[in-house]
Amino acid sequence: MMKILQGIDIVDISKLKRIIQKNSTFISDIFTEKEREYCESRKDPYIHFAGRFAAKESFVKALGTGFSGTGIDHLFQEIEVLPAPSGKPELHLKGWAEKLAKKRRICQWTVSISHASDYAVASVILIGN
Repeated sequence: MMKILQGIDIVDISKLKRIIQKNSTFISDIFTEKEREYCESRKDPYIHFAGRFAAKESFVKALGTGFSGTGIDHLFQEIEVLPAPSGKPELHLKGWAEKLAKKRRICQWTVSISHASDYAVASVILIGN
């Protein structure tokens, strides 16, 4: 039997910007090197950081877990959101995030990110057996 799981998250861009500016390690703790390079290459990096943060939160919501517990200390770094050649965001999993997806028999996923004025929103859909 196929199962479809969904997670959604919204991020206040100005709030995330304040967090980033106050905490010098926040970006390196949460985002991979490739994500940082992409976001920092954009005109307004904060909307892109916010979208990726929302996508990571959406993924764990869809998966039915949180960002705490044994084995998931670096889960933010193990969920990578990068643009496809078309520009569409794609989720790339490694480490514990990949193990959790396999354990829950997730075989396919998609992510959508949108930005509007002060907010970034992301939705993740997981398909499993």
